[in-house]
Amino acid sequence: EARYLVDRGYPGDSAVRYVSDHHRLPDEQRFVLRRAVIAKEVAQSRMAKTVVLPALRSKAVFVDGYNVLITTESLRAGFPVYLCDDGFLRDVRGIFRSYRPSQDTSSALQEILNLLAEAGPAKVAILLDQQMSGSGELAGQIRIHMADLGLSGEARTARDADHQLKVYSVGAIVATSDGNVIDAASSVIDLPAEIARRLSITPLRI
Repeated sequence: EARYLVDRGYPGDSAVRYVSDHHRLPDEQRFVLRRAVIAKEVAQSRMAKTVVLPALRSKAVFVDGYNVLITTESLRAGFPVYLCDDGFLRDVRGIFRSYRPSQDTSSALQEILNLLAEAGPAKVAILLDQQMSGSGELAGQIRIHMADLGLSGEARTARDADHQLKVYSVGAIVATSDGNVIDAASSVIDLPAEIARRLSITPLRI
């Protein structure tokens, strides 16, 4: 029902609210719908921009740090991760602002960086939201791991990470599942989806 409405021009939030209220859905299910249901026209546009790992070779890659890291952690820890209508994986823990590195962070980070090193990009820029607690320390850890793997590039914090991903990644490939960033980018890769395939993890669907 929500898909029917968004495909006919209703704003996503309004469509999900209407359907959720009608069926008296709990907050958790409402959040899943908001993340997963995307108008067909938008979904097709996003899927047309999607590239796979071999496309990264010798290219510049910008990584939406927390976006990719939190989804990868969710995958590895067994939390629900959904394959959304636009073909991107999204977790539904809703922990972005309250995120704190855990015992899963290091292994998830290593998985992401190993994947990037294997792909052989010309350079990698990993952006972390400065407002998040511990971002500076995490950026430092990432730089050490990148050096160990021979990955050229940088890991840094930014107060306007989403804006920088949109503006400075022109002509590059962006790793994110943030819809606003995807819409502004020319080429996008879903690194958690690549990791899920390697770990034989099947995401949920609605």
